[in-house]
Formats: sequence, C-alpha cells, structure tokens
Amino acid sequence: MANVKNEVKTALVLLADGTEEMEAVITIDVLRRAGITVIAAGVQDSKYVKCSRDVKICTDVPFRDAQEKSYDVVVLPGGLGGAKTFTSSEEVGRLLQKQDKENKLIAAICAAPTALKMHNIGKGKRITSYPSMKRDLCDYYDYQDDKNVVIDGNLITSRGPGTAFDFGLTIVEILINLKEATDVANKLLYKYESCINVV
Repeated sequence: MANVKNEVKTALVLLADGTEEMEAVITIDVLRRAGITVIAAGVQDSKYVKCSRDVKICTDVPFRDAQEKSYDVVVLPGGLGGAKTFTSSEEVGRLLQKQDKENKLIAAICAAPTALKMHNIGKGKRITSYPSMKRDLCDYYDYQDDKNVVIDGNLITSRGPGTAFDFGLTIVEILINLKEATDVANKLLYKYESCINVV
C-alpha cells in the first residue's frame, strides 16, 4: 500500500567531523523537498561539523537531544572520518539497534555501512558501499557491486557522492511513494529510476 503524503515522516541524519558533505546535504535537501521533517544531529554534540572537504555544516540539535525520539528513518552519510565516529560511538550503536529492532528504516551511504557492521545491524543482508569498503563488509553481508542503491528489508545502502540523489530519492519513495520521489526529481531536473524490487 502506498504511503499517504499528508502523514508527516521524520528523518534523523547523523553528522560528525569528516562526514561527506555532498552525501549529507543532498540527502537532507531531497528529503525536505519531499516534506519529510529532517533533524540533522551532531554526534560530537557541536553546533557544526567540519566535513571531509572542509565545508562546515550547522547541526539542528546535538545528538544527545535527538537520540531518545523515534524516527521513520535514521540516515548515516559517508565520509571516512564521520563513519569512524559512527562506528566507535556506543550511543549511535544503541540508536541503530533500537531502529533495527523496531524494523524502521536505516540508510547508510559510502563508508557508513561499516558502522552497520560494527553495531551488528543486518548480518547477511544485501548491501553496497563505497568500493574500497567492500573488503571490510563482504564477509558479513551479501555484498552488491553493481547497484547504486541496494534495499534489503529495512536497510538502504548506497555507494558515494554520485549516488546521493538516488539514495535520497529512494528514501522518499519508501517513506512516501514513487510519485513524490519522481516529482522531487523532476523539479531537480534529475532522472530518477526506482531501485525498489530490483534484485
């Protein structure tokens, strides 16, 4: 059954020093264009993060103020530095495990799927990542080399900055519907092809 757009969906996007700025900003922008309420939370509890290419992004809230709430999707942008912070954070682990236990969406792109592995999320599921992360993930997951976005159950994974639009639009399609994802894409002058049910 298609989701109804007037049900306001919520997304928590985690940010940390070293986060890949394109993956963070494109995803946040795409979700907000679709009417999804997005909270950008700084895992290091700072007012801004310094991203992988020295772009500074202001956070909406510190992570400590965001982690007790419930979200339709938790998003982990990539970037090696940010992914390492997500991987080493027990608080991020607890949030992901809660989200997984409730069968709510978890979306990770680029290097961020390594945090899923560290926190024991989705063993054996189909995923993808930035190509250089494959060796760290292929023993734990059914790794997919040939898809920009991979969906398996409540997990959405993607490869890198160049796939960030497809990543964000796939989240929109799952949380709302294909029409909304296509409408957002068209306004961006971007051609979106659904990744859902592609095996």
